[in-house]
Amino acid sequence: MNRETDDSKQVVLQVGAVVKKLRKEKQLSLEDLSELSGVSKLTLGNIERGETNPTIALLWKISRSLNIPFMALFSKENSVDLSRAGKGLRISGDNKDWVIEPIFQHTSGAMETYRAYLQPNSSYHPENHHRDTTEIATVMTGTISIKVNEETYILHQYDSISFPADGRHSYENNSEEVVVLHILLKYGV
Repeated sequence: MNRETDDSKQVVLQVGAVVKKLRKEKQLSLEDLSELSGVSKLTLGNIERGETNPTIALLWKISRSLNIPFMALFSKENSVDLSRAGKGLRISGDNKDWVIEPIFQHTSGAMETYRAYLQPNSSYHPENHHRDTTEIATVMTGTISIKVNEETYILHQYDSISFPADGRHSYENNSEEVVVLHILLKYGV
């Protein structure tokens, strides 16, 4: 087994342990969490045991149903974090066109930051986020179309946008280059 595979397995096991811990703290059975999240009991059990690598969509459903920030599922207690692009945890969307790297994996507050990569000629349509969540996206490289509800915004390198993330929104890359974004999620707590 190589180091990347070992690291990925550790993350999967860590996420499973955190989901199980949070579920028990909230005194929920697997069946209760399944009903709240819309994720099957079997899949939740596999996640808790570290037997499956869940998608971003599944993790959003679980975090929303537990009413916790997304990155709380990856919680590690550390006082100093260093995030290097391309190193550490990477989470892919269902079709691998959208990849996020948590910049900081601890959740001492109600804010999370990510590096996001959208592949050429592709789009990403995320799950609605927690109620009262604000999303702030800054384009680091490339040009992207961001649709919020029914309005489309074109952003170029270093442009930023802030919008309510609990409604429909999407990202579209119509270029031949990977678009890199920094995304901040601020939860309304």
